[in-house]
Amino acid sequence: MSSSGSKKTVRLQGAITALVTPFQPSGEVDDRALRELVRWQVDAGIDGLAPCGTTGEGATLTPDEQQRVIEAVVEAAGGRVPVVAGCGTNDTRRTVEGARRAEAAGADALLVVTPYYNKPNPSGMVAHYEAVAAATALPVVVYNVPGRTGQNLGVDLTLRLSQVPGIVAVKEASGSLEQIAAILEKRREGFAVLSGDDQLALPTVALGAEGLISVVSNVAPAETAALLSAARAGSLDEARAIHYRLLPLMRANFLESNPVPVKVALGLLGRCRDAVRPPLGPADPRTVHEIDLALAAAGLARAAR
Repeated sequence: MSSSGSKKTVRLQGAITALVTPFQPSGEVDDRALRELVRWQVDAGIDGLAPCGTTGEGATLTPDEQQRVIEAVVEAAGGRVPVVAGCGTNDTRRTVEGARRAEAAGADALLVVTPYYNKPNPSGMVAHYEAVAAATALPVVVYNVPGRTGQNLGVDLTLRLSQVPGIVAVKEASGSLEQIAAILEKRREGFAVLSGDDQLALPTVALGAEGLISVVSNVAPAETAALLSAARAGSLDEARAIHYRLLPLMRANFLESNPVPVKVALGLLGRCRDAVRPPLGPADPRTVHEIDLALAAAGLARAAR
């Protein structure tokens, strides 16, 4: 379906989990564990799910695996929360193909990272997103994560992309509150800003952002949803209390490359195996220890194993 028809509408707000992809010992996707994670997340009150992104190791999923993961997440979510499917690559044609597969799999929106390695110039960046937005009827979330891509989208280009038909939001992981504030100050009506950093979610929402695409919510969905709900309601004392409770875990999740630590946490909780795909490797024992301490500090009891 192309954007010549009407675009699907979706409300992106609150806490959206950047969902991990569980793997079996053989290295294959663990469909059962994935579906169980989705059901747990939704039952815990999470506001959305974003599979096949950075945390979902989308870069090492084959196109068929990517489509099957999105299908499984959509089916397990059962329409209770929006599914924002990662499909971004550093090649426009492959990204368009991924967008069409995500639409066929039943996704509600697309999460499209800025092309990495190539470092496109402004005209190339705009053309890339125009092509993706025109390829399906799904709304597009631009994903700015300079630490992964080597290029910061910046305020002016983000605002320029917000004018592209079909682009409805940005996941902002630049780490710059000044940049986020400038986007919020100048954005068009209806363009959503979502924090891409757990540690900056509270100040970002306080500045006027709609929500967060979160790593920590993989292991603390109810708590993260409560944090975002309190922040959006202006209940800052409550939001701060949850923020500081989760802060050690937010920090520990980035002791090594994401999603290595958060998968360790899920393993300790008995939710799924901690296996990651090469070129990622097992966590250092010190990271495992710090994650264990952070889980305890957050009051997250281990599930029965």
